[in-house]
Amino acid sequence: MLRDSRILENLEAHALNLDGQPMCLYGDLAYPLRVHLQAPFRMVEPNPDMEAFNQSMSSVRVSVEWLFGDIVRSFKFMDFKKDLKVGLSAVGKIYIVSGILQNCLTCMYSNLTSKFFGLDPPTIQEYINN
Repeated sequence: MLRDSRILENLEAHALNLDGQPMCLYGDLAYPLRVHLQAPFRMVEPNPDMEAFNQSMSSVRVSVEWLFGDIVRSFKFMDFKKDLKVGLSAVGKIYIVSGILQNCLTCMYSNLTSKFFGLDPPTIQEYINN
């Protein structure tokens, strides 16, 4: 999905902050480290700065996990791992459609993440038109 989204290519082309430093996404340990894609430090004995970084990013990452939970709560079939088999089911497409529908629900009713950050989601018209 990351490759298909082309988000890293877009970040490389356009994502600099006001100081000219590259902006990045924070991802899972499974992703390769790149300038625009960072992950937690995985050293056996991290120094205090590394520990502070991992700690600060962990709290933000938890809020992302809430969104995955929203999808599974709204679309129960997404939690049946035995029924969703890569290669035998269109798992990726099913998940993408579930995510889009969950975003529509969020636009209509808000969610834990938007409340946590004190942000109103877009209207459903704004979401669909963009």
